[in-house]
Amino acid sequence: MMADDAFLPAGKRELTKVQNRLAILDAAREVFGELGYETATVRDIIRRTGLAAGTFYNYFRSKEEVFAALSDDGARRFAPILKALRSKGNFDTFVREALVAYFEFMADEHTSWAARRPAGEPVILVKGETPEMAAVFAEVKDAIEDAIQRGHGPIADSEYLAAACIGVAREVGDKMLMRRPIDTAGAADFAVSLILNGLRGLPGVRS
Repeated sequence: MMADDAFLPAGKRELTKVQNRLAILDAAREVFGELGYETATVRDIIRRTGLAAGTFYNYFRSKEEVFAALSDDGARRFAPILKALRSKGNFDTFVREALVAYFEFMADEHTSWAARRPAGEPVILVKGETPEMAAVFAEVKDAIEDAIQRGHGPIADSEYLAAACIGVAREVGDKMLMRRPIDTAGAADFAVSLILNGLRGLPGVRS
């Protein structure tokens, strides 16, 4: 089936491509939220967009690719928030403010299917690392290294520490979204305590 934008002028075609991709992602958020990721199908997403099936497959090959794109979209928008926190106070302050910002970002994503998916549905993980996810990791790692260089952070392996912080945030955040009411403050307090107290217990680490 021919894609809807196949015969448009070049400038209009590029704009239409952007609009179509956003329409597919918006439809996927709604469908995943209403039906759950496991139950939803590509056909459900296509119906919600009003686009031709050929147009959908011009952008994505499967619902797994759509889900990965939704995850990338969140990472892309959160990276600048992390960057703005980089120069604020010492390492402990950065950890707390970054985790609070992350949990609030997740909770405020009212259009995200993750916050509305059916109770008990397994957490879906994106396989591999996308450029957007790598950018978030780089922001956390750079913030840790900046704090160490200024004498405000722990002397520890920055890559391991960034991975640990992100891992704790993701796992606690997923559980937070499954609870009602969503308690961002409780999630942040738990994650901050776990990271900072656990870090101080590592052999050879100096704060």
